[in-house]
Amino acid sequence: MGRFFIWLKSVFFSVLNSAARVVIALVLLFSIILIITLARGDGMPSNMVLALDLREAISDSSNGQSGLLVPQPVTVMDLVLALENARKDSRVKGVVMRLGNGAISLAQAQELAPSLARLRADGKFVLAHASSFMGRGLGDVVVASAAEQIWMQPKGQFSPSGTALGQVYLRGLFDKFEAEPQIAKRKEYKSAADTFMERGMGAADREQLTRLTQSSYDTGVAAIASARKLTPDAVRAALDASPQLAEEAIARKLIDRTGYDEDMKADALRRAGSGAETVKMSSYVRSRTEPFSAPIAIVEASGEIRDGTAETSWLGGNEGIASDDLAKAIGEAVKDRNVKAIVLRVDSPGGSVTASDQILHAVNKAKAAGKKVVVSMGGVAASGGYFIALSADRIVAQPTTITGSIGVLTGKVSLGRTLGLAGVNAEEVAVGKNTLMDSAFKPYTPEQWDAVNRQADVIYDDFTAKVAAGRKLSRAQVESAARGRVWTGSDARAQGLVDEMGGFWTAARAAARLAGVPEDNAQFRIYPRDTGLFGGLRSALGGVEGALATLGQIRTLLGLPGVRQVMEGAESLPRGGIELRAPDMPQN
Repeated sequence: MGRFFIWLKSVFFSVLNSAARVVIALVLLFSIILIITLARGDGMPSNMVLALDLREAISDSSNGQSGLLVPQPVTVMDLVLALENARKDSRVKGVVMRLGNGAISLAQAQELAPSLARLRADGKFVLAHASSFMGRGLGDVVVASAAEQIWMQPKGQFSPSGTALGQVYLRGLFDKFEAEPQIAKRKEYKSAADTFMERGMGAADREQLTRLTQSSYDTGVAAIASARKLTPDAVRAALDASPQLAEEAIARKLIDRTGYDEDMKADALRRAGSGAETVKMSSYVRSRTEPFSAPIAIVEASGEIRDGTAETSWLGGNEGIASDDLAKAIGEAVKDRNVKAIVLRVDSPGGSVTASDQILHAVNKAKAAGKKVVVSMGGVAASGGYFIALSADRIVAQPTTITGSIGVLTGKVSLGRTLGLAGVNAEEVAVGKNTLMDSAFKPYTPEQWDAVNRQADVIYDDFTAKVAAGRKLSRAQVESAARGRVWTGSDARAQGLVDEMGGFWTAARAAARLAGVPEDNAQFRIYPRDTGLFGGLRSALGGVEGALATLGQIRTLLGLPGVRQVMEGAESLPRGGIELRAPDMPQN
């Protein structure tokens, strides 16, 4: 027995010593990195051209959930702020973009294009290159049109011709497998429920999608026409000719010249002058440091809204908006005496009604504390995404932001008979009349279905009442704009749901005016702050994060389309909760 305790003691101290060595090694590593960083400044060259790759999908903003090893991917908001920094940075001579895969939504293009225009207005050049322009949306073409030259690879294909939206309908499949969907929606335009309840597109959904596509198409055409100095009719005719080869797109003035990406980069470096280097935009983004205090706080809310807090790990936090975390971030901005105004950046299709209401409560507390709140809407601010914005002092949206969807859905899909077809039997025992009300194995009883519908009515009435109070509209005006309908930002303004068209800088100027802060020299601090050791070191180490960017391949693996589709498909099935969710539509 004595030998056993001696052995156990030796194992304990061995593990303890190993852990101590790891901690000491990490401290030494970060100390060395910090010393090198301080000696090098931000590590950027004195003459550079920024290389921006927009060929992969990009999130609107971050929720501050970087892990210890995996940095947060660069977002649209990162690019907007970095491009503004580049505009003032004499070392930056220009920007080269690669795009064309159809990854950029029209709303994202409307956010990025003005930032590129601001850069060009200060004498920097912007060049764009596409091997081909793929996809059917106009987002890539709009952002490319912000460049002074658009290059395409010889014999590349120009495919964009318009905009399109749609949904998949599962009712036929459910019927074949005897799955029973029971989903209450408020009201007829709340088409996210139609995915489970209907076999095809209903008249109300067709009406709203037709208007969305037409409004987005008109906006995209107008943006291309303005940037390319063409008439809208000429742009429509040129797009109607797609698919077309690069040489044909030149003749129709959609692009400027053909060449390979290396040709464009060589031209950019020549224009930048002797000793110019190409720097990845992601590295430049991560070299930017924020002020310790600033008069305007940026609170970022991106993704589906859910209750609780995000779970973080070495690989980062969960995606989406966790209500505890976002409410806390707003509260932190309120406590900062230097903060005079908050820009709440919203890019969300909605989610949990209770989580949305918790965030709205935090916004109202911020206003009560004397902070001005301006909402800047990204690609989508619908259902819960609109709910958290409705009481802001001012709401700014892009013309193509999917907005509104003031409605409710709640219910479930019961799979008990489906399992039976496969020879599986599921049985449950419970105490309490409605304990198993949300069970996935049994449909609602008539009494339970009545209760579900009563809840939907109460939440819908509460939602519309809050819109009326927040937007200072009559209940009749709200009802006309509500009923679960989604609008483009430009149509939402006509309905009184938003105040002004524009992107982040429009919202930032509005926040500065409301708070009495000089518009030209306003500084920003982003909330929520990054969590974890890695996030905490980011502002101190500046550009060091760029050196660890290769670890992002782990996040890339987890984000493969097949993996994501399986995970998201499981998550999207109704589970009995009350939700404020917009249709799951592509944003092109």
